[in-house]
Parts: sequence; C-alpha cells; structure tokens
Amino acid sequence: MKAHYDVVVVGSGLGGLVSAIILAKEGYSVCVLEKNQQFGGNLQTFARDKTIFDTGVHYIGGLSKGQNLYQYFKYLGILDGLKLKKLDENGFDIITFEGDDTEYKHAQGYENFEQILIEKFPDEVQAIKAYCAKLREICSKFPLYSLKKGKPYYDDTEVFQLPAKTYIDSLTKNEKLRGVLAGSNYLYAGDGERTPFYVHALSVNSYIESAYRCINGGSQITKQLIKRLKEHGGETYKRHEVIKFGFDEESKKLTSAICTNGKEISADMFISNIEPKLTLKYVGEDKFKKAYANRVNQIESTIAAFSLYLVLKPNTFKYQNKNYYHFKYPDRIWDAQDYTQESWPEGYMMSMGIKKDMDKYGDNITVMTYMRYEEMTPWIDTFNTAANKNDRGQTYEDFKAEKAEKLINELEKKFPNIRDCIQEVYTSTPLSYRDYIASNNGSMYGYVKDVNRPMQSFISPKTKIPNLMFTGQSLNMHGILGVTISAIITCSEIVGKDYLLDKILEANTQEKVM
Repeated sequence: MKAHYDVVVVGSGLGGLVSAIILAKEGYSVCVLEKNQQFGGNLQTFARDKTIFDTGVHYIGGLSKGQNLYQYFKYLGILDGLKLKKLDENGFDIITFEGDDTEYKHAQGYENFEQILIEKFPDEVQAIKAYCAKLREICSKFPLYSLKKGKPYYDDTEVFQLPAKTYIDSLTKNEKLRGVLAGSNYLYAGDGERTPFYVHALSVNSYIESAYRCINGGSQITKQLIKRLKEHGGETYKRHEVIKFGFDEESKKLTSAICTNGKEISADMFISNIEPKLTLKYVGEDKFKKAYANRVNQIESTIAAFSLYLVLKPNTFKYQNKNYYHFKYPDRIWDAQDYTQESWPEGYMMSMGIKKDMDKYGDNITVMTYMRYEEMTPWIDTFNTAANKNDRGQTYEDFKAEKAEKLINELEKKFPNIRDCIQEVYTSTPLSYRDYIASNNGSMYGYVKDVNRPMQSFISPKTKIPNLMFTGQSLNMHGILGVTISAIITCSEIVGKDYLLDKILEANTQEKVM
C-alpha cells in the first residue's frame, strides 16, 4: 500500500470498481478499500453445500453485441472473461397469478415480446404496441442509457412526472394485462402511488433487448473488474473498513480514509461507493450544510427483502432457464409491499442458478419477496458479518424458519413437487443486506424514486466537499446497468463527459474494425 494515492474508492461494489477502472485507465493512481472478506457488494456470491448462490445478481440485460451494457463492458475490458447463459428468448420472465394456470411470458426482442403477448391478449394489440413504443421513447430521453451525448437526464423534468401504474392502467381496462405488463416490478420495488414510469422503463427495456444469467454466479464480474483494475495499476484491499475521514479545516477537503484496522490512507480525491447517509456520518455531518445533510438523511430507502435459498436434491427439479414472478392477487401487483402478517407473502420472484456443464436438472433456487425493516426490530442492534460472527439468538432462527415455511408453501402452489426436491433451506433477511452490503435498513435498491417529489431523492455525484464524490445505486438507477452508468457519471465529473463517452464509443468502434 502506498503512502498516498490520487484517488481512494471506498467500497468495492460495482460502482466503485467501475469508477476505479475508468480512472486507472486515465493514469490515476487508485486504491479500492472494502470492509468485507469478499469484494463486489451486491455481486457477491456465497456457497452452501457446495452450491453457489447469488446475493443480488439473478440476471442481466442489454448484453448482446452492440447493446448498452455490452458497450460499457467492452470498454471496461471484461466481456471476454464472462461466462453467460442467454435466458429463454420466448419467455425469460414468466408472470403468473394464483388461481390462473396460464403462464404470461415476457419475451426477448420487441417484436417477439409484442407477438407473444398478443397471442394471449388478441384484443389488446393497440395497448401492447403503445406500451412498447412508450418504453423505447422514455429510454431515449436518457443519453447515457443509449450511449449518446446530450443534456443530463435530470434537466428534462417532464420524464419524472409520469407515474408507472397510472400510465399502464391508461392503456387497457384488462386487469390481467395490466398485471402482466407490471408483473416484474420486483426488479425495482414498484409502488403504485410513487414509482415513475421511467424507473419501470429503464429496468424492463434492457431485459427485453436481451437477458442473460451468469454461469457460476455474478462474482465473476467482480473478478474480471479487479483483474482489469490491477492491469492498469490499481490496488484493492479487503478487510479495510472505512469508518472515518480525515478533514482539513483550512482547505475544507478530505485528507484521508481511516479504517478500523488502524490504517489511514491519504489521497487527493475520494469516491464513496457506500451509502450516502453512511458517508455523511463518517465524514461528519457538520462538514456539510445542514439543509443538505437533513435532505439526504430524510430520503426514504426502498423496501428490503427476505430471500430463500434452496439447495436441491440431485436430479429432482429441472433447470428453468427463466424467472418466475408470481402474485396472489392480480389487482395488487403494485401493493405487495403493503402486506399484512396474514397475507405475507403476496408475491415472489423465483430464479435458478446455473453451473458450467450442468445437465437438465438444477441444483439451487432463490426466492425473493418483500420484507419491511420494522419486522427486524427485536434484533436491530445485533450485527453479523463473515469477519464478525454473531448469533442473533433462537428467536431469530425461529422467525426465519417460520417465514421460510410460509414461502415454501406459496412456492408449492406453483410447483407442487418442490418440497420433495429440497435438500437444505437457507435464508437471509433485511439484516443480512444491512450488515454485508451496508445498505440503509437492508434496502433492496437504494433510494425511493417518488413521482410526486421527483427531485427529493436526486443526489449529485459532486458534493460541497471539493474532493469527495459519490457513486453507486443510490445516485441514479440500481441494477448492473444503472450502477455502471452511475460510475460513468461520477467519473465524467473528473475526466469530462464527452471525453469519456468518446473513449467508450472508440473501444466499441475498434471492435467493429477488427
């Protein structure tokens, strides 16, 4: 470790690693500090019974040649090292409802997407086509989403003012079609009262363009990023938990990042890839204007999740090259967050992992559903990570077991033989995400985007401290693509927006020439 760096990046999630690579490629000396024993944030995987599970990356969109994430990954130099499996082109996401045996499919490619939905809803051609046209129109308003130069997306306030539920409901009176079009809203924790249509559009569009699963889990993205970072001279250090920043009162700048292990790392610039609320706490809220600190601290985080990880008995459950979004009530697609203890879970997202050379049977299933952080109240003061193992007690284990049983019961309605296929059951709660990923209240997707107060959750990558910048899912959009773009935006403030975009486009142009 050097005595001084040009840039220190705090947190090795996707946004931090992408920012580090961009700046290292530009000749900056860069160091990434990570608190955990594993790099990657939401890209982390874990193993149970020799089975690999993803913590956050269940599938990725926009990765076919020439598409947006493909071009970003090409520039970063990680594409060739990724092992991917394209999901079912005629139904990568399956939307289902209790009491209805029909499987409603989201297909890849807009023409295919429209055709397959029209087969199920032949009287709704106009609504389906209008929906697809609107998705593409909204996405075109975000220049970096399409790798184009243009004014920042937040200069066009009109794009924030269209509510997702209101727009989808305006297309058709068919309750089932409304549910199908909104059916993958677990991707962004859709809320009928607040979620803007642009959040829906940016999330769904890239998967319609193409949808892939990472073979052996999403941590391979982290490995490729770190490999490229080191090739450009960057450094990474795990078990370096930053809990404080040094500050020079005269220059009003940060001087160092101070870790729990006693290390103090100095730099000219700091990029925080940890949650902005935590960053303010570690810097000292008194270093920011009171109004700014209050606004950041009052931004609401999205709901958290309860996840079920099932290790399957060998050769019992066929691998599903798709994801399932299942809801109890077709008319409550947008309200599943508002469950009661009796109605929980009102829906779930089910996904399967895939291994290299896997035959027709799968070895694991992940099931995710909503869980409010308030349910964690009895154990909120307990902390448990790989580095610091703590037992939350029998009541916590009983709570998880009860929830797991309820979720398996729901899963059984869709897959009647599932219980006979389960070898072992593991779970995670909002506390798991809070402790390992350091997300506020275990939030799934950063901050709530509220169509009624569109600018409230907007956080600029620049702060009033001249050498502190933010990146990550709390800035713009979550997900692999959203966080990659957030890193591009952050680094654009340092190296220049048009300059950086030209570099990205140039990397892809060279591929075409070759």
